Amino acid sequence: MSSPSVVSTKPSTGERAAAFVVKWGFVAVTVALILFFVITEPSFRTVDNIFGMLKFIAPTAIAGLGVMLAMTVGGIDLSVGASAGFAVSIAAWTMVIANQVGGVAVSVVLVCGLLIGALNAFLIVVARIPDLLATLTTMFVIVGLKLIIVDGKSISSQMTLSNGTTAPGKFTADFLWLDRGSVGPIPVPVIIFLVVTVLLWFLLERTRWGRALFAVGTNSEAARLSGIRVQWYRTAAYMGCGLLASVAGLLLAARIGQGDVSAGNSLLLDAVAVALVGVSVLGIGRPNAWGTALGAVLIAVMVTGFTMLGLPYYAQDFGKGIVLLVALLFSFTFSRRRTVVTAGSTTSSS
Repeated sequence: MSSPSVVSTKPSTGERAAAFVVKWGFVAVTVALILFFVITEPSFRTVDNIFGMLKFIAPTAIAGLGVMLAMTVGGIDLSVGASAGFAVSIAAWTMVIANQVGGVAVSVVLVCGLLIGALNAFLIVVARIPDLLATLTTMFVIVGLKLIIVDGKSISSQMTLSNGTTAPGKFTADFLWLDRGSVGPIPVPVIIFLVVTVLLWFLLERTRWGRALFAVGTNSEAARLSGIRVQWYRTAAYMGCGLLASVAGLLLAARIGQGDVSAGNSLLLDAVAVALVGVSVLGIGRPNAWGTALGAVLIAVMVTGFTMLGLPYYAQDFGKGIVLLVALLFSFTFSRRRTVVTAGSTTSSS
């Protein structure tokens, strides 16, 4: 009786090339863009510009990390931009109208962020409203509440109040330090951005809580049967997202130095974009902190480089859209095709 023939399962050159593109393609695009701007724009490669880019993108990156946290449990949070804008107005109201110091404003804003996250969690976990609808509703509620609190006006020092008096407070120096301060050559927003990224990476990749979050996002029923408190983890994820959105709002408030009612309006799209880009980085195929951070850096490089080239703002939006499209292709098309090809090769060799 002849022995069965053995077919080699070694991947072909095309399969290896596809795997390489899926894993390293986005990193290569980022490096290529950086090299292009370094060569064409001498001012791009200065240390001040590098830190300036990271400082500029820090609020978006932190809000994106919040969206990424919601994505780990299989959800999404569309209220991050509104939450950040609400944080700007609340911080301004606390210091300018209520005449409190920066530390009090920070505490009030962070508590508000947690409450917004808790509201989202209640609507999604307890009321069982789909996450898109729940967080979209919360977004409208927050935007409206923000305008009601400030009478639809931006808050600034020495402004005239509705009763005819002058606002007694101002943005304090300790609060403005959040944007204008530095530790050595590194701006404070960059430090906060890096610290949040490292903490979330450690939480998700090196702790049992992180593994539980991913388990909930992958298959909540299987996670429940294995003893994971699914509702608790989903609640924690949305509260964490609300907290990070408020941190992003604090940085925006310290940057502009007033309670601009339009602050945070454009943050949602960019935050969701960097979170989705992060899924495709290194072919991981799931939300991750370093991928989200790289997505934010890529957007910062594009915006800064396009600005130096003198391109109009709508070209920047077009570039962001192209980047997001490529990221989605890497995440959902190329990686799936590679999986199908690999599975087919394995089946035919059995």
